[in-house]
Amino acid sequence: MAAAAAVEAAAPMGALWGLVHDFVVGQQEGPADQVAADVKSGNYTVLQVVEALGSSLENPEPRTRARAIQLLSQVLLHCHTLLLEKEVVHLILFYENRLKDHHLVIPSVLQGLKALSLCVALPPGLAVSVLKAIFQEVHVQSLPQVDRHTVYNIITNFMRTREEELKSLGADFTFGFIQVMDGEKDPRNLLVAFRIVHDLISRDYSLGPFVEELFEVTSCYFPIDFTPPPNDPHGIQREDLILSLRAVLASTPRFAEFLLPLLIEKVDSEVLSAKLDSLQTLNACCAVYGQKELKDFLPSLWASIRREVFQTASERVEAEGLAALHSLTACLSRSVLRADAEDLLDSFLSNILQDCRHHLCEPDMKLVWPSAKLLQAAAGASARACDSVTSNVLPLLLEQFHKHSQSSQRRTILEMLLGFLKLQQKWSYEDKDQRPLNGFKDQLCSLVFMALTDPSTQLQLVGIRTLTVLGAQPDLLSYEDLELAVGHLYRLSFLKEDSQSCRVAALEASGTLAALYPVAFSSHLVPKLAEELRVGESNLTNGDEPTQCSRHLCCLQALSAVSTHPSIVKETLPLLLQHLWQVNRGNMVAQSSDVIAVCQSLRQMAEKCQQDPESCWYFHQTAIPCLLALAVQASMPEKEPSVLRKVLLEDEVLAAMVSVIGTATTHLSPELAAQSVTHIVPLFLDGNVSFLPENSFPSRFQPFQDGSSGQRRLIALLMAFVCSLPRNVEIPQLNQLMRELLELSCCHSCPFSSTAAAKCFAGLLNKHPAGQQLDEFLQLAVDKVEAGLGSGPCRSQAFTLLLWVTKALVLRYHPLSSCLTARLMGLLSDPELGPAAADGFSLLMSDCTDVLTRAGHAEVRIMFRQRFFTDNVPALVQGFHAAPQAFPFFTDVKPNYLKGLSHVLNRLPKPVLLPELPTLLSLLLEALSCPDCVVQLSTLSCLQPLLLEAPQVMSLHVDTLVTKFLNLSSSPSMAVRIAALQCMHALTRLPTPVLLPYKPQVIRALAKPLDDKKRLVRKEAVSARGEWFLLGSPGS
Repeated sequence: MAAAAAVEAAAPMGALWGLVHDFVVGQQEGPADQVAADVKSGNYTVLQVVEALGSSLENPEPRTRARAIQLLSQVLLHCHTLLLEKEVVHLILFYENRLKDHHLVIPSVLQGLKALSLCVALPPGLAVSVLKAIFQEVHVQSLPQVDRHTVYNIITNFMRTREEELKSLGADFTFGFIQVMDGEKDPRNLLVAFRIVHDLISRDYSLGPFVEELFEVTSCYFPIDFTPPPNDPHGIQREDLILSLRAVLASTPRFAEFLLPLLIEKVDSEVLSAKLDSLQTLNACCAVYGQKELKDFLPSLWASIRREVFQTASERVEAEGLAALHSLTACLSRSVLRADAEDLLDSFLSNILQDCRHHLCEPDMKLVWPSAKLLQAAAGASARACDSVTSNVLPLLLEQFHKHSQSSQRRTILEMLLGFLKLQQKWSYEDKDQRPLNGFKDQLCSLVFMALTDPSTQLQLVGIRTLTVLGAQPDLLSYEDLELAVGHLYRLSFLKEDSQSCRVAALEASGTLAALYPVAFSSHLVPKLAEELRVGESNLTNGDEPTQCSRHLCCLQALSAVSTHPSIVKETLPLLLQHLWQVNRGNMVAQSSDVIAVCQSLRQMAEKCQQDPESCWYFHQTAIPCLLALAVQASMPEKEPSVLRKVLLEDEVLAAMVSVIGTATTHLSPELAAQSVTHIVPLFLDGNVSFLPENSFPSRFQPFQDGSSGQRRLIALLMAFVCSLPRNVEIPQLNQLMRELLELSCCHSCPFSSTAAAKCFAGLLNKHPAGQQLDEFLQLAVDKVEAGLGSGPCRSQAFTLLLWVTKALVLRYHPLSSCLTARLMGLLSDPELGPAAADGFSLLMSDCTDVLTRAGHAEVRIMFRQRFFTDNVPALVQGFHAAPQAFPFFTDVKPNYLKGLSHVLNRLPKPVLLPELPTLLSLLLEALSCPDCVVQLSTLSCLQPLLLEAPQVMSLHVDTLVTKFLNLSSSPSMAVRIAALQCMHALTRLPTPVLLPYKPQVIRALAKPLDDKKRLVRKEAVSARGEWFLLGSPGS
């Protein structure tokens, strides 16, 4: 029995010895993993592995000892969690002893120590023992990169788990690490080493007398000059090293006396990257430094920053210099001073003012803007700095404005002044009398009003911006100032078209200031606009000249622009609605453009009301019933047809009303929307007009039952409302509504109303929760579509319904969307509907403005385009190849497939398209030969960004691309000519050797569009030809 047991025990040990022999003597790598797996599974213990390695560990040959320790270390790396404390003690003593061994053994020893540094069972004191042994016995920088990395990992592991033990070493640990790191060159190791230094400082390890040595061992890498090799598998970038080193250098004020001279030296160098890195590092240091650290270096720092901002040709260096000055000033501002200490902020700002102030008196000179930027950077750092600089600079600028008479000089001075005024907005003052601007208020207002009356448009623009900033200062402007300001803004709001930018700025300023001073604008601006509107109505009634009509349009825009406060909205909204009633009553000669202009103003007002729930609800419950009443009144049959009232039923006017109603509905709360829906849906289904103003109509309103196209056209207004409601609002009589919409959608007598019904039906389908009712609606829609797509007069309407229902389902990933898309794809081969079906793919992939929008609470999945592409493009490609070839080629259905494919690809995110480009490019190139201008334009729009983003793939087809683009540059369509020339321009991004053979041909061919009759075409031709001329030239 005993003999049998001995044999059984000897059998696995024999296998272990075999594996050890294969690894150590046979130089095979596989046995190490096998031994580690066996130890992990419990077949062997670590002790048994050591016993099996016994003779090899003591072998006189260094390589054999190294292989034996390597095997043991690899086992420990896999199984260190299984070790007991006693085993860890013996193993560490063994490994420490082997650190004195031959240099060939050291890498394997370090791997073992790395494994042991991860042990949870590591007894106290051994971490210190290991690090002391490494510091004393190993010359780390003579080791290969991977072994140096192992040493850094050992230190990192111990710092993470044995922090207090390492701190007990005091400054010896810091000194030991300095010796380890000194001379390191590999970027992979430097990233780890920088992290260790940062932890040494941030975790309060003792640096002792070695602060300067620690700084020297890290600062020798500053500034980082590293270019990663091509195809670097490690992915280390220069920016990674820069940020790691910056974190070290800016981690402690104790480095300041050594670092600041270094930074000043590098800022003063001629190397651009060194300047940028130094200024950014100074910026970071200011977050931890105080006055004590900066005191001795402030004059030199200011001189270096001033020189860079005054003299540099690099905008980046200027920006970093200004940021550094801002941080320096902020650092000096927040330092807590003793009673007897010098306030360095005042002296620092005095130096800045002394060097920059006099340049502000020379608005035509080169240094005026650098000086202003420096002063503004310092002033923006703190309230104290702002007060000090502003109180010195404002009187000077005010004086200079009056001293210089040229508009260009005054504009420069006012722009500088505006910069300082904006800084005041950053700081709040509890005591109004403490505000620096209070003493200059009258002078500032006088100066601004002078600018607003100047003939120079550019000076007026700066004056408007300055007035806006002054108005934003709490309690600064008096009522008289506001009255004058309102008068100027009123005048500027009616400037002629050649001062369009100034007029737009005045409208924007009116909106901003009206929100702050509603009483002043209600008292002085709104009455003037109301009078102007009445004068405009009179002029329209008399059919006056276009100048008066333009002034009338400006008035409408001003009314919407100023409606930024709830109290003002309650005055301006009735004015606009009353204006529409005048049109309806036939009291003025109105064209559709006049009504559309009013609707655009109403929409802009609705957008402004969205920010305030109270205003939003007021606008909705006031404007929507009024618009509906006007439309219903206009749709009623008349004994004597009125052209004036029928203006309200034109397509463009109804589209403008749709925009107003949709905008006024999207931001309603579900509770308020539910109130509104109980009135509007019954209006269209039951003719309930009780909630409409002036609702004594001559006949019933029955858009679904009435045969007149006028009432049916108003379904577009119903669509705008119900398709903008929040999803959780219950719609009354939904079943009836859906059936009525479905029926109307296939009515061929009025395409406008049938399309509106189809869109409304699709919008409601998209938001409807999944369930039986949705399935019923979908089945009704499919049946209706199939019945309509057969022969008959309603094919076009049935196709429109199919298209919108498909889009509604594609957006929400409904399972039926694939079936409907396949049905749509089948129509590409239809002789009658094929072209429309191809254009339908553009609708499926693009964003709508009136229905199925995210703003209107539609269910739009985030990657629906990518999914549609994946599911359907293979079928489009297959359909193209399977379509019968006709002669000539593009007289059959193949162009429909190309057009559909082009629309899909044109609206697909380019990162999704690029991997598929090699497969699809041949079809895109074929699409360029299609005579359809829509296909050409869509394909060119798709190819242009691909030329920039995938030059290698596109260069394989350069011959075809050049030929087709040049041919299309002579297209009858201006849009196609422009797109083709833009693609010729983009072609220059392909590799130069590929393009050079075509250069003479292209330059000759592009001479023709230089004489094109359209200016925009000539502009693109000049740009493209210029790039081809420069192709291959030095520096291009």
